[in-house]
Amino acid sequence: MGLAGLPDLHDAPDESDLIDLTFQERFREKRKDENMSRKIHVFDTTLRDGEQVPGAKLNKRQKIEIAQQLAKLGVDVIEAGFPCSSPGDLRAVKAVSEQVRGPIIAGLARAVDLDIDAAWEAVREAERPRIHVFLGSSDVHLQKKLRQDRESALQMAVAAVRYAKRYCEDVEYSTEDASRTDFEYLCRIVDAVIRAGATVVNIPDTVGYAVPEEFGDLIRRLKEHVPALDKTTLSVHCHNDLGLAVSNSMAAIRNGANQVECTINGTGERAGNASLEEIVMILRTRHAMYDAHTDIRSEEIYRTSRMVSRLMNVPVQPNKAIVGSNAFAHSSGVHQDGVLKDRSTYEIMKPEDVGIRQSRIVLTARSGRAALKHRLNDLGYNLEPDQFERIHNRFLNVADRKKEIGSEDLKSIVEIELTKVPETYTFHSLQIMSGNTMVPLASVTLIKEGEEVTDAAAGNGPVDAAFACIDRIVGRTGILRDYDLKAVTMGKDALGEAMVRVEIGDAVYSGIGTSPDVIEASARAYLNAHNRSFANSH
Repeated sequence: MGLAGLPDLHDAPDESDLIDLTFQERFREKRKDENMSRKIHVFDTTLRDGEQVPGAKLNKRQKIEIAQQLAKLGVDVIEAGFPCSSPGDLRAVKAVSEQVRGPIIAGLARAVDLDIDAAWEAVREAERPRIHVFLGSSDVHLQKKLRQDRESALQMAVAAVRYAKRYCEDVEYSTEDASRTDFEYLCRIVDAVIRAGATVVNIPDTVGYAVPEEFGDLIRRLKEHVPALDKTTLSVHCHNDLGLAVSNSMAAIRNGANQVECTINGTGERAGNASLEEIVMILRTRHAMYDAHTDIRSEEIYRTSRMVSRLMNVPVQPNKAIVGSNAFAHSSGVHQDGVLKDRSTYEIMKPEDVGIRQSRIVLTARSGRAALKHRLNDLGYNLEPDQFERIHNRFLNVADRKKEIGSEDLKSIVEIELTKVPETYTFHSLQIMSGNTMVPLASVTLIKEGEEVTDAAAGNGPVDAAFACIDRIVGRTGILRDYDLKAVTMGKDALGEAMVRVEIGDAVYSGIGTSPDVIEASARAYLNAHNRSFANSH
């Protein structure tokens, strides 16, 4: 469970029948069978175990805000904190108990009277209070941390449950580090605390040591060897040290656990806890496999995730399942084409079902023609085939050097390509040598009538050198009358847009060019002005 130890707190249906159904249809099928489907209670410990992330400490106001959202999300239990840990946390848990209605409100306590007193003081005003008591059960915890033998620890556990029952009917007991506990001893503890009055027994994989087959088997064997578990709620609390917290939780559910302890975004001690959003959406998406459901309002998942991330100042990794920024984003051309034809080709859930407005088609160098055409249509461009080909070629040129092409980038590319005059010379490539201790040199390659023409020139700066080189190739000298450079988009890889006015002969021509490289953008703009002069002279 990722907590300091005693005694000093501060030292311490067949699935094939459903495969072609949409998410909503599958969910309606689930609801039809709900009388037969087993409910899994969702115990959210974001405000307790999740808060143990370094730097993620929440104040009273923030705990209330998150707790109210968790109630809106539909969790069954909110573990609001560890009241004995500090006067501030006691006050925060007490405030949550007084102001949040709906879920059970739990306070954590070690198996000592003072902790239990504090927990009750914090949750006594809750609509549905629970005291959650824990004590280590593995030999490594008993010997190395608690300095106790098995029998004395067993007596301590029973006494703590009985003491908590004096205050509160709903008492949960956790056998800390259960996955590394001798099985026979674990059975004795579970049976004893149930006889003492525990209404919920939690089996934690405190250090994330278990693997799914092993943990699922542990839950199955416990139910077989401790008949009293049929009269209580059997809970699991899995940590993610080996990246298996959700897998272990799902294995436990398949083998009879009916409460899962989890956090929003998987936050928590060390590598974190099982992610609430992943467990909920696994049960919904693969309902036929688990024949179990939760009462979570899934459309509130994304909003809750954002709130927890913001208030804890813990970012969500982009590839995080369900709530990461890339969870419903598609950048591969093959995937984009499939999704645009039918979302079920590459999406097993609808983003709307977790509160995300829509999936994203991300334009990158890997994007195909279908995705580009789709985005252009969204932006209001209805292009002729030859126009689309010119824009597609320019898009690929920019995308090879820019991680992602946004709407503003695309608008700039389209506007420039659609307003281009016939190109006497087409830009091919540019090389620059420059520095504060050398004369800048530019080498430019242009294409005329299918032939590449290359030349080089020096200048007062890299842009001036590129302009001089273009003058040499096209055989006309331009005089720069106006020059403007701006970023089309934000970020270090922003698309640069150059605009020039160039005097060529007895007329002045404007030119525009874009590129992630501002020197190239300038050269393209200058060449665009020259092409206008050639078009005007024909």
